[in-house]
Amino acid sequence: MALQNGELSKELLDSQAHIWNHIFSFINSMSLKCAIQLQIPDIIHRHGAPMLLSELVKALAINQQRTPFVYRLMRILVHSDFFVKQSVSTPVGNDEEGGEGYLLTPASRLLLKEEPLSVRPLLLAMLDPMLMDPWQHLSKWFQNDDVTPFHTTHGRMFWDLAGQEPKLNQFFNEGMASDARLVTSVILKDCGGIFEGLDSIVDVGGGSGTVAEAIAKAFPNIRCISFDLPHVVDGLVGSKNLSFVGGDMFEVIPRADAVLLKWILHDWSDEECMKILKQCRKAIPSKENGGKLIIMDMVVKVYKGHNELLETQYFFDMLMMTLVTGRERSEKDWAKLFFDAGFADYKITPILGLRSLIEVYP
Repeated sequence: MALQNGELSKELLDSQAHIWNHIFSFINSMSLKCAIQLQIPDIIHRHGAPMLLSELVKALAINQQRTPFVYRLMRILVHSDFFVKQSVSTPVGNDEEGGEGYLLTPASRLLLKEEPLSVRPLLLAMLDPMLMDPWQHLSKWFQNDDVTPFHTTHGRMFWDLAGQEPKLNQFFNEGMASDARLVTSVILKDCGGIFEGLDSIVDVGGGSGTVAEAIAKAFPNIRCISFDLPHVVDGLVGSKNLSFVGGDMFEVIPRADAVLLKWILHDWSDEECMKILKQCRKAIPSKENGGKLIIMDMVVKVYKGHNELLETQYFFDMLMMTLVTGRERSEKDWAKLFFDAGFADYKITPILGLRSLIEVYP
């Protein structure tokens, strides 16, 4: 009986610890956001060598009374693999933290302000109160008639508010542009063949034109169009083979050999995706004449030994439910959409980490 009681006590305490871990998991995100706002990765990077805590504290623009707390912030970020500690030669008599200094990890390098492929703008956008507040109203949304929790919180749909609120529009576009730079660099390096043979391509929902501009530079013979809502492309200037066109993808999409949808369809419901896909189908020629649809989006699946990847995909699915009307989809979900929209075939290449490259043919 004593053994059984011991097992029950362990199960009870393990369950409590599991719950606590999830209750406080937001602390990882908020600690990271704090470090970014204090420019800690940039300060350590500029230092050019393992940086002692005393050196970091001196370089930070903080209230000196907060000095003792910097170590605690860095400790959780080291634990989360955003920084590592390395032994440093220190003057005799200086035993500060055993002579250990902070260095960046591959993850924190992607948060540097001047890093061309930085994901810093996306982090600051997603953790802004405007996008965090809807999570506080998730249960209320389950009980009301609003389209999304974002609508419950702000009284308007995400896209409507983005068109009227400069701050939301700016940080959303900056976040998407930062992601576009990273993904496009991988695509052009490892999958540039998908653009071979094309005379024209239209990037639907292209924002400020990051993807279309990169394609235009890499393939000077391809006529590239960055297509988005009028308020998004207003004032943007193209180049020899790059142009910006304003419009509504639900009504008509400019004609081209290929249509590109990067991280677009997951924002929309199946019914809305069907409308977009049908407009894509109208915009491209037959497969025999080189027509195709290029999609960069998530394909939800179980990764062997990589539960964290699946969890992140589930996170994004909940994000889509909370902010907009979309969702993340399995291959079965994608196939149904493609065939119902009149496409004949597709090919999935899982080369973009959490996302995949999907080629869809008429």
